[in-house]
Amino acid sequence: MNIIPGRLDSPAVRQLLQGHLDDMYATSPPESVHALDISKLQAADIRFWGAWQGDVLLGCVALKQHNAQMAEIKSMRTAPEARGQGIGRALLQFLLAEAQQSGVKQLYLETGSMEFFLPARTLYQSAGFNYCGPFADYPEDPNSMFMCKTLE
Repeated sequence: MNIIPGRLDSPAVRQLLQGHLDDMYATSPPESVHALDISKLQAADIRFWGAWQGDVLLGCVALKQHNAQMAEIKSMRTAPEARGQGIGRALLQFLLAEAQQSGVKQLYLETGSMEFFLPARTLYQSAGFNYCGPFADYPEDPNSMFMCKTLE
């Protein structure tokens, strides 16, 4: 598996991200969906990576830089056919290293509070993330859970 930057123009990336958005809207009220579409992932403060095995996209992840020392995980997604193979964990470990190398001291994320999101929350907890309150411009929301990890 190779984790490489960009390729937001790839049909495989677009399909994976559309599946991500579809799942978010199927499990959360519209006002509680914070997933980014392709146009928002192209913002200057966001870096995006895909995990590829040859021409097959296995998953993706993005890092949104809020300031020099604070960033947020966005668009973490494993392709349905690649789930259970450690792709999410590999992407998370890659992103943690990238964030740390970039000088990030606090790494945050927002995920859903519903049962659907339990595997994601379990993965983040196993990597040392702790629950916290809303950050950046997120409001309090019973459908959202917020997590943070201090990077050394």
